[in-house]
Amino acid sequence: MQTTIKKVVVLGGGTAGWMSAALLKKVLADRVEITLIESDDIATIGVGEATIPPIQHVNRVLGIDEAEFLRETCATIKLAIEFKDWLQEGQSYFHTFSAAGQSSAFCQFHHYWLRAKRAGFAKTLWDYDLNYLALKAGKFAKLEIRDTRLEMPYAYHFDAGLYGAYLRKISQALGVSRVEGRVEDVAMNQQTGAVEKLMLASGESIAGDLFIDCSGMRGLLLQQKLGVGFEDWSHWLPCDRALAMPTERLAQTPPYTRAIAHAAGWQWQIPLQHRHGNGLVYSSRFMTDEQAEKKLRDNLCSQPLGDPRVIRFRTGRARQQWHKNVIGVGLASGFLEPLESTSIYLVQSAIVRLLKYFPHQGVQPAVVAQYNRESCIEYEQVRDFLILHYKLNRRENSDFWRQMADMAIPDSLRHKIDVFAQQGLLLRERNDLFTESSWLQVMLGQGVEPCDYHPLAQAMDKSQLQGFMQQTELLKQQPVAAMSTHDDFLRNYCKA
Repeated sequence: MQTTIKKVVVLGGGTAGWMSAALLKKVLADRVEITLIESDDIATIGVGEATIPPIQHVNRVLGIDEAEFLRETCATIKLAIEFKDWLQEGQSYFHTFSAAGQSSAFCQFHHYWLRAKRAGFAKTLWDYDLNYLALKAGKFAKLEIRDTRLEMPYAYHFDAGLYGAYLRKISQALGVSRVEGRVEDVAMNQQTGAVEKLMLASGESIAGDLFIDCSGMRGLLLQQKLGVGFEDWSHWLPCDRALAMPTERLAQTPPYTRAIAHAAGWQWQIPLQHRHGNGLVYSSRFMTDEQAEKKLRDNLCSQPLGDPRVIRFRTGRARQQWHKNVIGVGLASGFLEPLESTSIYLVQSAIVRLLKYFPHQGVQPAVVAQYNRESCIEYEQVRDFLILHYKLNRRENSDFWRQMADMAIPDSLRHKIDVFAQQGLLLRERNDLFTESSWLQVMLGQGVEPCDYHPLAQAMDKSQLQGFMQQTELLKQQPVAAMSTHDDFLRNYCKA
């Protein structure tokens, strides 16, 4: 007998829990009752402070005013990520959210750029990228130009604790009920194996038809009670610890994230309005906690505001994101290190997918299987993109990086690299989070230069190509002059 889904219970707060509750309630409204259980005694991970542009879709669905959002979360603008020392020490490149140059119908801009580079008159690919030109000038503006060549996609850096509180306020205004408490036991249906209710330490029990597990890496429902198992990817992504540490805000706020490679992993730097976010990701096989803390402290760019905290993790995903009547969201469904700021996106994507397949007259196995199939593909696509950064390194003074360069990689990723290296072709799978421009920038930044370019890049003679490249560069530079500084934009835009 199928059960009509009338009550959804979200276990866990933080970004994952409150984003889940807010989106479900906003879209489904009075069709479902939503209760969120969280304990003030259980701390959230709270380091997901950098995002990617799809977060703007969440804000639009929730009807969030952007200026209020920036104020409430002490947010700044993010145009890109800088990868420093990843290919080799002293070398850096950017992964921006925009696309360089201007493409024709059958020939992407980088093919023209490759031909011009070999002819000796092209600059770096990023000199034809609007986001890069703006961030190098420390500027930002919300462009109203109706020209697709001048699109400037952006995301945010924000305080994860403040963001969770902001989503909580929105959720409760929408009608989400919050219950304070710690879950001590889970009642299961003896016939179906589904979760029926959660028993709290207070003696209260919360029943539901559908449960969203946002209990973090504990995976209280999905892993501990339902035992779905975990697919370990640490042989490809061996970093298993992070230190997070806040420092004083910078005098000038850069509109981009920094990811700085070190001997056993990498360091993040995330600029906020009220402070600077810092963290060190590392493999405990190659670096001790004490060495990691010293490395982090030695590479801070402002004064500490507290001591670092250690976060332990294992890279991989739950073998099923949806099992019985439980859906894992956030860290309960899997963990991929924050190298490309995908953690909050994967929360968003999981809930959007659930809304797409939301069960009405009960959970249907075929629908659950389709949800899990799409989740698996998404996790694997993000995984491959992260592995790309590590595999294509030329750092020879570290056992960690030599192991990364020598490791066997998934066939799906090897194929993408080979096709690009041979003919400059970019293969983007259906529904891949990362655009062709993203794959291009990281491939080039990590030292892969194609052996050939598209024959249509020969359609112009040399003088025409040179003029095209100069005209493209000027086109991209024009909007930057009129932009305000990033800090001036934040001050003016965030005024109450």
